[in-house]
Amino acid sequence: MHNRLIAALAVIALNTFALSGARATEISFYYPVAVGGPVAKLVGQLVEDFERENPAIKVKPIYAGTYKEALAKALTAHKSGTPPDVAVLFAADMFTLIDADAIVAFDDLSASMHQEKVWLDSFYPALMANSRAGGKTWGIPFQRSTILLYWNKALFKEAGLDPNRPPADWAEMADYAKKLTRRDSAGNVVQWGLQIPSSGFPYWLFQGLVTANGIELMNAAGTETRFDHPAAVEALQYWVDLARVQKAHPSGVVEWGTTPRDFLDKKAAIIWTTSGNLSSIKNDASFEFGVAMLPASKRQGSPTGGGNLYVFKKSPASQREAALKFVQWLVSPARTAQWGIDSGYIAVRANAWDTPVMKQHVAGFPMATVARDQLQFSVAELSTHENQRVTRVLNAGLVAALTGSKTPQQAMADAQAEAVRILRPYQR
Repeated sequence: MHNRLIAALAVIALNTFALSGARATEISFYYPVAVGGPVAKLVGQLVEDFERENPAIKVKPIYAGTYKEALAKALTAHKSGTPPDVAVLFAADMFTLIDADAIVAFDDLSASMHQEKVWLDSFYPALMANSRAGGKTWGIPFQRSTILLYWNKALFKEAGLDPNRPPADWAEMADYAKKLTRRDSAGNVVQWGLQIPSSGFPYWLFQGLVTANGIELMNAAGTETRFDHPAAVEALQYWVDLARVQKAHPSGVVEWGTTPRDFLDKKAAIIWTTSGNLSSIKNDASFEFGVAMLPASKRQGSPTGGGNLYVFKKSPASQREAALKFVQWLVSPARTAQWGIDSGYIAVRANAWDTPVMKQHVAGFPMATVARDQLQFSVAELSTHENQRVTRVLNAGLVAALTGSKTPQQAMADAQAEAVRILRPYQR
């Protein structure tokens, strides 16, 4: 009798386990990174940790390539009726996702979300500028960044500059860049004073100049651009003149992907690149370097950048509920602190910086705070309706000016005219 009871209980336990497993909710998670990359490994570990703590939810990561490729795949899946349940996509593509009726506002995900204002308000306001529209929150900051200035302290010292003092404004940056540019006996440049990349995301780097010159390139509703504003033209003229007049910056298009490598190889003494590269530069640099906020013209400032977490509207209710739980888990203070340490992105909530692990990290690596501190001066990344078309127009104008096929004034006038045409249907 005793043995039969034990056997019966065992069967009940197995059936309960099986039923529990059958009820597990699986959610798909689109993530914009090439399979096998170091960040993909970090994401895989996050998924494993979440599933261990939440056995009723299974997360299926789908590594969807670049941000642009991930957006295209997500929208295609949405149109076919099989969208991702949750995805990391460009924060700047928020209006595109809203216009496609692809995503659900976090305010509307569940009845309890109306009581979660404290959670939604816990993220840095500068990051939420690319996350909110029409009074609702559409994206949750996850892997976000600003542009930073990186400088080689040894090369500063060789050029007679204070190795602990980066350029504070545009005039100093041009002066420093000239002093840091070195040529061989034949006149060929062997070390550029400054590199600001103009491939990949030229509009974003341009925003670093425009923001410092006192304007924003678009309105908050994403229906108007200001590409031909005199301050924008002046910013582009400054960028062009660094190469043509100052002879301290490469001419033409400077590659986004090779700029950090040029810095590490001492081919460039100062570079601008994302704060998301801070961890890799720290790990690979053979010299002492510094990072600073972008130099000012009329003010300090940088655009924010990077990706938000979005939940898709056509996803079934049970998946949306599980996706919300996954999102909240990913951006909990301890998790976003560790993610920031491991990846180099900004920990997106102030309370993450109060965690023991982040305090220990900052104590040993104070430069980790620069991107966070720049948020108080930061603005939204260029984001409009038809965002990819609008940024493509601006990028073409920037390249035309940098390569000399158009003057900065003509390039920006042409870009503005085309942007106005694209955005006219949204100006109602």
